[in-house]
Amino acid sequence: MVRAADILNAKILVVDDKEANVRLVEGMLRVAGYTSVSSTTDPHEVCELHRENRYGLILLDLQMSGMDGFQVMEGLKKIEADGYLPVIVITAQPDHKLRALEAGAKDFVSKPFDLAELRARVHNILEVRLLHLQMKETVRELEASREVVRLKTLEERKKMEQELALAQETQESLLPRCLPQFENFHIHAFNNPTRYVGGDFYDFLQLSSGEWMGVLADVSGKGMSAALLSSMVLGALSMEFRSRTPPQEVLNRVNQLLCEKSLPYQFVTLFLFLLAPNGVGQFISAGHNTAYLFRSATSKIEELVPDAYFLGMFDFASYQSRTLHLNKGDILVVYSDGLTDAENPQQEMFGEKRLLEIIQQEAPSGSHAVERTILNVIQDFTQGMPQTDDITFVVVEKSH
Repeated sequence: MVRAADILNAKILVVDDKEANVRLVEGMLRVAGYTSVSSTTDPHEVCELHRENRYGLILLDLQMSGMDGFQVMEGLKKIEADGYLPVIVITAQPDHKLRALEAGAKDFVSKPFDLAELRARVHNILEVRLLHLQMKETVRELEASREVVRLKTLEERKKMEQELALAQETQESLLPRCLPQFENFHIHAFNNPTRYVGGDFYDFLQLSSGEWMGVLADVSGKGMSAALLSSMVLGALSMEFRSRTPPQEVLNRVNQLLCEKSLPYQFVTLFLFLLAPNGVGQFISAGHNTAYLFRSATSKIEELVPDAYFLGMFDFASYQSRTLHLNKGDILVVYSDGLTDAENPQQEMFGEKRLLEIIQQEAPSGSHAVERTILNVIQDFTQGMPQTDDITFVVVEKSH
């Protein structure tokens, strides 16, 4: 767990081209008890400063002369290999807030500053950032230990194999036995669990409203605990949607359930969407990696970035849906990070760039071509090398 001292001692960088604003924010943070606050009025210095200091949080003004905050975030993305930008943007323009979140910022603070709001947002983002780093380190240590630990006796080995087999059966039972057929849509889905059994799942549900629901989720952890948590989440989602609960309220309730029932270190990232036969719908991305939407009319790819907290981490979290509209020929690709994090024998990661290239090249030929090419390319890339995370993706095409 994150200690209060860890949060207050985290490195913070304040970036604003106006000296008065920098001093104001620095003073507010120091009064709040933060001990390692630095600043710069030159946006060109930010990337190099972050490369040297690895700040826990960057408070970044969006409107600066010479180089705006959006350009700074583009540079920071190249430094943060895992794609997590520890950035809160500062803006007086309401229309800049959504654009900043889509660009990778984790939150925003409005001008003029409110001390209580600034303290709350800084504290929350630092806590999430530290939890994110702790979780990654925990997973790395767990996977490394699983590789080197040898079971002492045949009985222990047998019990472990039985547990993994049961976990795998539980995990497989969560996936649809066959993919549904919804009016005006083609659906493709793939899941390849690791040898340790992970927590990915996807599901589809026809709703009484005429819409249908799709979801892809990634549960933290491995083995039976992940399988059981996946089962609980899937059951809760199904029950709520069958009760005609709005999607944002569904996730609010599921989040509360996980906060009460799951272990402190367990959480879920999730991409959930609803679509009507005419292609109109909505989606919520709760801490999940970016989904991609290929537009047939323009051959351009839109990014559907997360804008909500993981499920099961914060009981104060609130979830809101965003509009989603698929026209004929448009293709939606949702995936777990096991796909882009897949490694070859040289320990190179598959990455988002390769996935985007496949979508751009194959989407004009339809969703089947996208699915087939992803599977072929990932198989050639990994060369049969065992992976440490599930590889899961869903491809949806508006066919008529």
